[in-house]
Formats: sequence, structure tokens, C-alpha cells
Amino acid sequence: PIAKGYRKLPSPIRTGTGNVVSNLSNVITIPNNILQGDLKTAGINTGRLAINTTLGIMGIFDVAQQMGFVKDYKKEDYGQTLGAWGVGEGCYLVLPILGPSTARDTVGSLASLLGGDPWYNVTVKNESEYFKDSDYYTSRVTTGIDFRAKNIGSFDNLEENSLDFYASIRSLFLQDRRQKILNSNKIIDTQDDSDWDEIQSN
Repeated sequence: PIAKGYRKLPSPIRTGTGNVVSNLSNVITIPNNILQGDLKTAGINTGRLAINTTLGIMGIFDVAQQMGFVKDYKKEDYGQTLGAWGVGEGCYLVLPILGPSTARDTVGSLASLLGGDPWYNVTVKNESEYFKDSDYYTSRVTTGIDFRAKNIGSFDNLEENSLDFYASIRSLFLQDRRQKILNSNKIIDTQDDSDWDEIQSN
């Protein structure tokens, strides 16, 4: 219901909100670009973060793209970095609030909470007097709502047409994570690929 209400907001508001959460994701993507040895992409994402946070008013406007910094970048996280380093994904998990995950991704999330997430550090850990705990949690909730709203039709279609919705989500999630670790644009072939392609393209 929240995602459906969000979709009723004017398009400029939804676009600006999506830009803000995308811009904020760079604080996790950049260190993982470096850990994976992708210094070129780390430089591009650092430029995007600096420009959009300042000139783009916290990322509401994608000024960096207008200045030549490509927008179509791949988000990275510590779970992906562990995968790139050869750590196995382990068992599939569904975490409270956070949703689908794996043992490896859960360790990656812990790395963020233990100091690897600058945004978490300046908000929840109170390393800055300008931000509060609520800023962090609001950003996380907003990110989830924005993603759900952009893909609500695809998820509804998947739920209506899947014989086993849980199994479909599990399969698609694991394929998506493996694809991201390989930085590949092709998902491993399964009968559900078309559903996930639709979700990812929105």
C-alpha cells in the first residue's frame, strides 16, 4: 500500500527521491570499487557523489550526468566484494525487514555496520553532529519503498503467475547476486529470467 501511494506522487518528486537514494548508495559502492581493484569506476563514482551532493542538492538533481559522468553504473556492496574474492554464498536466508539474503551477504551487511558504511557511521554512530539516527533509517526505508514502487507491477505479475512465489524469488535473487558479482549483463538461463529482466529494467 505504501509503494502504491508513493507511485501517486508527481513524477519530479519520485525522480528526485530516486536520485537521492541512488546518490547515497555511492558511499558503499566506492569503497567496494576500490576493494575489488576497480579504481577507474571508483573515481567516476566519487566524482558523481561529490558533484551531485553539492551542486545537485544532496543528489536531487543529477548534475554529474550533465557534466559527463555516466549514470549507468553498477552498485557494489561488501557481499559482492566477498563474492569477487571467492567466498561462497552459503545458505539462502530471509532476514526480518531486510528480506532475501545469503550467509555471505549477511556477513557483508555486518561489515557495513562495523564501520564500512560512512552514512551509518555519521548517523547511527553519531560521528557527526549534523545527522541523527532517524536520517539513516529514513533513507533505508525510502530506498525500499522507491525500489518496490518502481517494480510493483513486475512483482505482482511474478506472484500471480508463479507456481511457487517463494521459490521464484529465491531463484531470481540468487541469480541476480551472482550476475552482479561477475559484473555481467546476462542472467543464468532459467524459466523465470523474463520476470527478473522486467524487474531489473524498471
